[in-house]
Amino acid sequence: MGQEQTKGWVFGYKLYVVSSTGSLIVPLSADFTTANVPDSKVYGRVTASLRGVRYVDGDRGYDVDDFYELSRERGFDLVCSRGRYENTHPDRIELVFFYESELGQLVYSWRSKSVEPLFEQIKDVFGIDPSPIRGSRGAESVVLLSVLLYQLMVYYNRLTGRPSRALKHVLRN
Repeated sequence: MGQEQTKGWVFGYKLYVVSSTGSLIVPLSADFTTANVPDSKVYGRVTASLRGVRYVDGDRGYDVDDFYELSRERGFDLVCSRGRYENTHPDRIELVFFYESELGQLVYSWRSKSVEPLFEQIKDVFGIDPSPIRGSRGAESVVLLSVLLYQLMVYYNRLTGRPSRALKHVLRN
């Protein structure tokens, strides 16, 4: 992603991934847009199919009141990086208290141990950074197919007893 400072335009693409955490890290949901699409426009789509999830971590771009309500309606809690300010609205203080709590910090820390390394592994295994395809439709197809193939490779590794993150050998076979 890049931005031209004087003209204010943005170029590139964004991949949005919701993943599991713990010993098995696998994409649960993914979406792809051009870089000029704000994160807030994608949250509803990328979380629509989630079931059995307790928490979803998001950066400050997802710290939107409507997303907390939507998340609760879908049966999980959204946890975003939050700060307490002099003018923090009383309704949001509860969210700040949870984020600052031991459990909140633990939940939020899962993001750096799951989603961020997952992005790096997908980019590394499939060589999609920079995008090998020009045009947003082609790039979207390649990236989302890479996420699907990643899911299938993790599943294959589980079936065959191999480590779930040992993926490059699957492509060579």
